[in-house]
Amino acid sequence: MNKQTAIFAGGCFWCMVKPFDEQPGIISVVSGYCGGHVANPTYEQVCSETTGHAESVEITFDADVVSYKDLVELYWQIADPTDAMGQFQDRGDSYRPIIFYKDQTQKDIAESSKKALAESGEFDEPIVTQILPATTFYPAEDYHQDFYKKNPERFELEESAGRADFMEKHRK
Repeated sequence: MNKQTAIFAGGCFWCMVKPFDEQPGIISVVSGYCGGHVANPTYEQVCSETTGHAESVEITFDADVVSYKDLVELYWQIADPTDAMGQFQDRGDSYRPIIFYKDQTQKDIAESSKKALAESGEFDEPIVTQILPATTFYPAEDYHQDFYKKNPERFELEESAGRADFMEKHRK
């Protein structure tokens, strides 16, 4: 097994887990926080938008089954790359879209993919998703993990606020 990790931010982490979790080669998807300056932030601290963190998912995957490039391509289908200040109903800095890279290879793949998306004409607005070096990823509290499985009704409500329609339109 060729175990690797990827970190993406794209709005509410509750809604980011399921699309990745359903892919072959995914070992785990953990909801958490990345990109900030406070150690071990709580959900309440991140929501206050004073820590610099974005709600994120850390994906552990078998690169022999699914590539990092495949995960980046899926990311573009589930997070609106034209909205710098949130995603769908989730507004604010902690919901901004970011691809956090772990090494130069991930950075190159993400930048190349972003450039191709911008040139594709799929979106009328500029692609504003940031590509930043990964900082420490802090797992969120237990009640946030696997939210779509634990709270299917609430998850469906969250999805119906725009992300589901976006995914339907941009799924390849």
